[in-house]
Amino acid sequence: MTFLPEPLRIPGFRYFWLARLATTVAQMAMVIVIGWQVYDIARATMSIREAAFWLGLIGLVQFVPLFVLTPVSGWAADRLDRRYIARAVVSLELLCALILFGATWEGLISLPILFTVAALLGVARAFAGPALGALAPNLVPREILPNAIALSSAAWQTGAIVGPALGGILYDVTPHLPYALSSALFAFSVICLFIIPPIARTPLRPGTPLSQMIDGLAYVRRNRLVLGAITLDLFAVLLGGVTAMLPIYARDILHVGPEGLGPLRAAPALGATLTAIIFSVRPLESDVGVKMLTAVVIFGGATAIFGFSTWFPLSLTMLALLGAADMFSVYIRQSLIQLHTPDEMRGRVAGVSTLAISASNELGETRSGFLAALVGPVAATVGGGVAAIAVTLLWAGLFPELRRARTFELPETPPEDADVVATGV
Repeated sequence: MTFLPEPLRIPGFRYFWLARLATTVAQMAMVIVIGWQVYDIARATMSIREAAFWLGLIGLVQFVPLFVLTPVSGWAADRLDRRYIARAVVSLELLCALILFGATWEGLISLPILFTVAALLGVARAFAGPALGALAPNLVPREILPNAIALSSAAWQTGAIVGPALGGILYDVTPHLPYALSSALFAFSVICLFIIPPIARTPLRPGTPLSQMIDGLAYVRRNRLVLGAITLDLFAVLLGGVTAMLPIYARDILHVGPEGLGPLRAAPALGATLTAIIFSVRPLESDVGVKMLTAVVIFGGATAIFGFSTWFPLSLTMLALLGAADMFSVYIRQSLIQLHTPDEMRGRVAGVSTLAISASNELGETRSGFLAALVGPVAATVGGGVAAIAVTLLWAGLFPELRRARTFELPETPPEDADVVATGV
C-alpha cells in the first residue's frame, strides 16, 4: 500500500479513517433530513419566521446535553479506553437512525420524536468528540500527525459532501431511505472501530475525577495559544454559521426545494475537502498564525455574500469558499492544539474543543434561527458574516500568540503549564 498517504499505511489509523468517513456520511444524511422535516412540519402551520425559530431550537436541543456532559466526556476519554467509548457512541447513533427510520416508515414522524432523537445525538456527540479527537494521535507517530489530521478532516469533509447529497436525493425518492442508509453506515463504522488494535495511553496523574476534570480546563486557560485558537473558532462560527438557514434559503429564497438543499449543504464540505486533501500531501510550513486569521476573515466575507445572494450558482460558490476557508483554519488550529497538548490531557482538551465547536455550530444555529425570526434570514446571515470578521480582528489583538505563530512545532515533551507557542514567537 505504498501508494497510500503515510498515515493510511498504518492499519489502526486506516480503520479509524474508514469509521470516521462512514460515520460522517451517516450523520450528515440524517442531519439534513432532520432539519428539513422539522422545518417542513413547522412551515405547514407557521410563517417563515416562526418556522425559523423551531430550526434554531433543534440546535439548542443538541447543544444542551453536550454542554452538561463535556467535563465528564473529556475525563472519560483520558481515563478509559478511547476505542470503547467510540464504539458505544456510534452504536447510540445507530439506534437513533433506526428510531427515525421506523417512525418515518410508519408515518409517525413528529416534532417530539425529532427533538428527542436530536437530544440523544447531542449525548453521542458529547462523548464522540473527545474520544475520537484524542484517539487519532495515538495511532500515528508525532512527525506525521499534521498529515493525519488533514486526512481525518478530509474524511469528515468528504462525508459532509456525500451525506447531504445522498440524504436529499434519497429523501426525494422516499423519506425513510436516508435513515436506512445511515443505519447501515453506522453499523459498518462500529465494525471498523472494533478492528482497531489496543493502544498505549499515558496514565492520568493521581487525583479525584473532579480534580482531573478541573485540570483539563485549567490547562486550556493557562495555554494562551490553545485558548485563543479554541475561542476564535467558537465565536467566529457562532456568529457566522449558515447551516440553520439553508432550509430557508432552499425553500423560500433560492426556490430550489429539497433537491437543491443537498448541494447547498454539501458545497462547504466540497471546498473544505479539496483544501484538506492538499494539506494531507503538502502541510503548511510558515506563517501559520497569520494564515489562520486571514482564513477566518475570508470565511466571514463569503458568509455575508451568501446572505445577499438570490442566484443559486453564486450561493454555491460562496458556500464552497467559506468551507475552504474554514478548513484552512481548522487544519492549523487542530494541528497546533494536538501538537501542544500532552497525551494524558488530550481527551479533556478535546472535550473543551468539542464543546466550543458544538457551541459554535448548535448555538450558532440557535442564534441564526432566533435572529432570523426577529429580523429575517437575510439580515441574520449577512450580519453574522460581518460579526465573524470583527471577532477575528479583535482576537488578533487579544491573542498575539496566534498571529506570531510561524510553524508547527514538534517538541518531544510538550510543556503542560507554560504558555506554549509555535516556533518563531
